[in-house]
Amino acid sequence: MVTICVSSFKGGTAKTSTSLHIGAALCKYHRKKVLLIDFDAQANLTTGLGFDPDEQDSMAPVLQGEKNIQDVILDTCIPNMHIIPADTWLERVEVSGPLAADRYSHERLKEILRGLDYDFILIDTPPSLCWLTESALIASDFSLVCATPEFYSVKGLQRLSLFINNISERHQTEILGVALSFWNPRGKSNDAFLNVIEQTFPGKLLKAKVRRDIAVSEATIYGKPIFDTAPKCRASIDYMDLTQEILNRT
Repeated sequence: MVTICVSSFKGGTAKTSTSLHIGAALCKYHRKKVLLIDFDAQANLTTGLGFDPDEQDSMAPVLQGEKNIQDVILDTCIPNMHIIPADTWLERVEVSGPLAADRYSHERLKEILRGLDYDFILIDTPPSLCWLTESALIASDFSLVCATPEFYSVKGLQRLSLFINNISERHQTEILGVALSFWNPRGKSNDAFLNVIEQTFPGKLLKAKVRRDIAVSEATIYGKPIFDTAPKCRASIDYMDLTQEILNRT
């Protein structure tokens, strides 16, 4: 089982879309069994697969010891792809109940996931360096960093790099790669952005880049991956290439 934390230090980096479509591609094209964990209180991954976060249990009661993880796993529209939804309770889960008094609470997720029967677990984290992100990194074998070729996204990578490296000194996790979305092959500042990424994460920039495509947003409306709504569009091809590259690296 390979566990991947999908992270960024800024919103709008297609982190949730990357989690969803890599998971879907692993199932549809590589026959893998995948668990998606929506670990962001905004619950975009949950709604992106057609679920109402107000009607589902999240990982919160599992972390608090009130439910078993099997109780909160849901089937999705993709065979062999399951999801644990998110809700607003996740946002402050670490300061309530038993977790508030547990100095090692950030290691709880890793214990919960141990022994699950999946080929891949993908954890979609909040766009911040918070308890949820730290817990997800500790529970993961790899971290997949999401970015866009624009100034604030790239500047955030430097802080995220320090955060991940600090955790990796105490826990076994490593950076799998940096995935770029909203890519414009003709962008005037592409070289400058790519150089900053290479300096921050040497050798980690993934070759496959997801081009800007309205079909990704349209797929969200239907609560399905882009492979079901627009399988021949450019973003669909890019996500398949990205998934293959991630498989090669793992």
